Amino acid sequence: MSASSPSILALDCSASACSAALWRRGALAAREFAAMGRGQAEALMPMVETVMEAGGAGYRDLDLVAVTVGPGSFTGLRIGLAAARGLALAAGVPVLGVTSFAAIAAAVPAAAGPEPLAVAIDDRRGGVYWQEFDAARRPVGEARAVAADDLAGFVAARLRGRSLRLAGDGAKSVRAALGSDAPAALTGPEAPPDAAAVAGLAAALAVDFLAGRPVGLPPVPLYLRPPDVSLPPAARGTADSAP
Repeated sequence: MSASSPSILALDCSASACSAALWRRGALAAREFAAMGRGQAEALMPMVETVMEAGGAGYRDLDLVAVTVGPGSFTGLRIGLAAARGLALAAGVPVLGVTSFAAIAAAVPAAAGPEPLAVAIDDRRGGVYWQEFDAARRPVGEARAVAADDLAGFVAARLRGRSLRLAGDGAKSVRAALGSDAPAALTGPEAPPDAAAVAGLAAALAVDFLAGRPVGLPPVPLYLRPPDVSLPPAARGTADSAP
């Protein structure tokens, strides 16, 4: 790796899509993206093979693997994290975690407006996972889970006296909860995370990360509420102990 040109394979299966991207020689070299509610386990590895071939890279060329750690779909997160850890182990490189919030925020151009940005991710129960970012796309405050019954009051309180842009696939739930009280300005990209944004975020952190400095997140799921399903006791112990 040169000081400014790490080779990074990035993955995302955290929401209603599946994607893989390759960052190489200081730019995005290849990207595959498909919207899907299910089937990421079958789709992800063919996408990885496609971006590696399109980017002209072999697994030994990689410096690290980056992956979204959540919040998001319990199953999707496990698929992406397992693939990232397996590929990194085979390539002999580390894994860097990126939040789904940061990946969505990074895909919103700063030129879209000077207002602060809120990322709302559909929790598939009528509520959202929520985190705010400043105009430079830096996180502000803690990430939180907002239940469907609390959504209207929570968002109305956050909007009081200020303008706020909104991105993420939970935007529809937010506007539905507010109804006629939803401001016209409460709009923005409603896409799920994209591995291309994950790759760019990882590239910005790569030099410090590979030098052992405390940046990024470990490749473990970031859950803000319990999963929709419960694992059997034996499987739960194995999952909870996964690195």
